[in-house]
Amino acid sequence: MTSFSSDGRSLSGMNRRQLLLAGAAGSLVLVSGVAPSFAAAKPKVGLVMKSLANEFFKQMQAGAEKYAAENTDKFDFKAVGMKDERDFAAQVDAVENFVTQKYDIIVVAPADSKAMVTPLAKALKAGVKVINIDVELDAGAKKNAGIDLAFFGPDNRGGAKLAGDALAKALGAGGKVVILEGNPEADNAQQRKAGFMDSIAEGKLELLDSKTAHWETEEANTLMTNFLTQYQDIQGVMAANDSMALGVVKALDAAGLSGKIQVVGFDNIPAVQPLVKGGKMLATVEQYGAKMAAMGVDYGLREMAGETFTGWVKTDIKLITAADL
Repeated sequence: MTSFSSDGRSLSGMNRRQLLLAGAAGSLVLVSGVAPSFAAAKPKVGLVMKSLANEFFKQMQAGAEKYAAENTDKFDFKAVGMKDERDFAAQVDAVENFVTQKYDIIVVAPADSKAMVTPLAKALKAGVKVINIDVELDAGAKKNAGIDLAFFGPDNRGGAKLAGDALAKALGAGGKVVILEGNPEADNAQQRKAGFMDSIAEGKLELLDSKTAHWETEEANTLMTNFLTQYQDIQGVMAANDSMALGVVKALDAAGLSGKIQVVGFDNIPAVQPLVKGGKMLATVEQYGAKMAAMGVDYGLREMAGETFTGWVKTDIKLITAADL
């Protein structure tokens, strides 16, 4: 058995040249298909993502597609995504469909850390290798289901703290901030809020309010508009992903406050890079989604070859500011 500690050193065994970054592309439901092989032993790999309205998952899709296209001799590949961040039923259906279609490996970024445990446990019992990326499944739910799955993903709390610390440094003690949270049902949303709260405590910032915008741009725009009406002294915004940061900037633009209120996000999607470079956002956090999906496929193939993984396999994160762009 191969175990992994939280220092992330387990990634040193990866073939990093195979972990490819790629641009965004795709549709909402069936988003990829590699030409089938007539070799019976060739494994079938399914990728189940979250909302493809989110640029981060378009990047993830593109990275997985590129990796699959360069390895058509090793596996067949299909990817599916949800129409929006709360379409949990679509993820359950996708997992069940892959099991019915006798896929060998399912790589999944769960939208709901608890609700997805039951269908994934059924997949495991059917003999499918399941690789949990991006959002960690709930530990208690896994224990109750009698399964032990490794988590392949970033330190969401640590990443959010990187962004929060940059905001705290820019504002100084006493700076007044609001938080836009992700889906409460998702572990990464909980971890990112915790990271922001760590920065607020250490930086002696004042938290005016914290509410969810469910990862969505338009919901974040509405929420931020309401925050601006309710609080006239906001100095900084912590958005748990860049899709919501886009909605925040849109609200600030409409109020004539862009660049005056500091904004940090998470994901480093292409759409926010000019905002960071131009001063409408202070920082974001890169978590290498395209590389993460390719890594998930690679670890699934390694499990099929007999390796066993447990614990947390950390993937990289990096604070991105204007100096990096």
